[in-house]
Amino acid sequence: MIKGIIIVNNHGKPRLTKFYQSVTSEEKQQAVVRRVFQQVAQRPDSFCNYLEGSIPEWGENIKLIYRHYATLYFVFAVDSQESDLGILDLIQVFVEALDKCFENVCELDLIFHADRVHYVLDEVVMGGMVLETNINSILQAIKDQGKMHRDSLTKVKPGESASSIRERLGGDVSKWTYNW
Repeated sequence: MIKGIIIVNNHGKPRLTKFYQSVTSEEKQQAVVRRVFQQVAQRPDSFCNYLEGSIPEWGENIKLIYRHYATLYFVFAVDSQESDLGILDLIQVFVEALDKCFENVCELDLIFHADRVHYVLDEVVMGGMVLETNINSILQAIKDQGKMHRDSLTKVKPGESASSIRERLGGDVSKWTYNW
């Protein structure tokens, strides 16, 4: 199971944190991020991308599997049952999806479009379990979400009723009745 995903820059500033196993307080979350950054940042790029050890908030036998791209560390904290190569491949798929979504992703994209980054991550991992590894399926889901977002922003024509808007957006009007 994936315990947490942390993206941190070369200076230790977190750009994305997602904890799938509860870390109770904000101070403890910050301590986890600091501890993870200290462990991966001190290693030369020529070393392997796996670290085994313990993070007190998640227990013993935690593996940190990471990739260092330009100014960002993409770190997945997993339990001992996860495949190291599988998680490395998952990191690659996640970064490729971000790259396609933002056309050459950079640190600023993670800062100013955090909602989209979380959406991409939620297409790949949810609840600590891997949902999808096929890049084409992930990109199609992102494309569909973008289309739904654009469609939701269409302007209402003067005098248009709510039922005609629902029909135009593809909704079955009979499903929209509520029994209060």
